[in-house]
Amino acid sequence: MGKRVLAIFAHPDDAEMMCAGTLVLLKNAGWEIHMATMTPGDKGSAVHIREKISAIRKSEARNSAKIIGASYYCIGLDDLFVLYNETSITKTTALIRKVRPSIVITASPVDYMVDHEMTAKITQTACFSCGIKNLETNETAFEPTPYLYYSDAMEGKDKFGNAIQPSLYVDVSLTMGTKEKMLASHASQRSWLLEHHKVDEYILAMKRFAAYRGKEIKVEYAEGFRQHLGHGFQQENVLAELLKDHTIIK
Repeated sequence: MGKRVLAIFAHPDDAEMMCAGTLVLLKNAGWEIHMATMTPGDKGSAVHIREKISAIRKSEARNSAKIIGASYYCIGLDDLFVLYNETSITKTTALIRKVRPSIVITASPVDYMVDHEMTAKITQTACFSCGIKNLETNETAFEPTPYLYYSDAMEGKDKFGNAIQPSLYVDVSLTMGTKEKMLASHASQRSWLLEHHKVDEYILAMKRFAAYRGKEIKVEYAEGFRQHLGHGFQQENVLAELLKDHTIIK
């Protein structure tokens, strides 16, 4: 198994919110970390024009990734238009073939924002398509299909307010400091979230949710995941095996 993991999310700061603590644990275990966003976050500002905020947010994402020695990629779609189509699937498949990860982590397939849900669907198909040679990209096809994990939904609930429970919890108490530092790299989002979502102190909000998940398994902080176990995908719970000293299976 190649020791590479790729986290694919919709926007800069999504991975930091939902799975950065686990990425740090994998980094500490000797894994090569790659982080990608579908978009540059081009609509995420009430102050800057799209080109300006895109440049700012991609720079913040690169700085965050550098904290753990990770690579950062932007697939180049537009905020609010992360669509399940030929372009998005081909671009995402090409990135996965370039990185050749053994594990892919992505957004929850049920979440408050359609960009997140479409990211999950696109990533699922792109992982499945890695070995399909007739899906032509400028990168070489490979097998087997990567292990695929979905992170928690924002606030752990669906759009109707129903709880979405993880099947795998990762204790990130020891890596919370780095997770917090990575999220703090996305300084442009504090003013945006205050303006658009009426949410301030987004780092504290992240820690509150991680503490909520932690309480469910009697640790200080945790991140939740569900594994994609559909036909054609590898079935072993490799994340639980790799991080067995930090995981609880529900």
